[in-house]
Amino acid sequence: MAYAIRPWRDDDAEALAELCLASIRAIGPHAYTAEQVEAWAARHRGAAMYRERVAGGAAVFVAVDADDRPVAYALLEADGHLDRLYNHPDHTRQGLAVQLLMAAEAHARSHGIVRLYTEASELARPAFERAGYSVMQRRDFEIDGVPIHNYAMEKRL
Repeated sequence: MAYAIRPWRDDDAEALAELCLASIRAIGPHAYTAEQVEAWAARHRGAAMYRERVAGGAAVFVAVDADDRPVAYALLEADGHLDRLYNHPDHTRQGLAVQLLMAAEAHARSHGIVRLYTEASELARPAFERAGYSVMQRRDFEIDGVPIHNYAMEKRL
């Protein structure tokens, strides 16, 4: 299947919100318990969050299929924090995560950002490692009383 990476458009917000939850609920169980998956999913607000983040200076990179439907995305904050990287469950293992990370990196370099950092899930960690990120530490924490973990990772540019 042919994909393209393009910048965010305001009409992507609803599709990205749905894509995020579909990803968490379908892919999350490969590394997390059902309780952890639901706690993780409950943290994600709807489409308005994307518009707020973009208005606040975040850049969103969207992978689209041949019909221009979003199938994956990355959200990069102005300080170099890569806050989100999600693939729709039907479009995994296509190299989209690394392509999105490279688009975010090119944007960061062009804006003078010298360090990218993230908190990667167990599932996203391999994509970040393929893109040159290093694990700084495992982060164990709770969401609404449910223990879960991710990894603090970074990449110096």
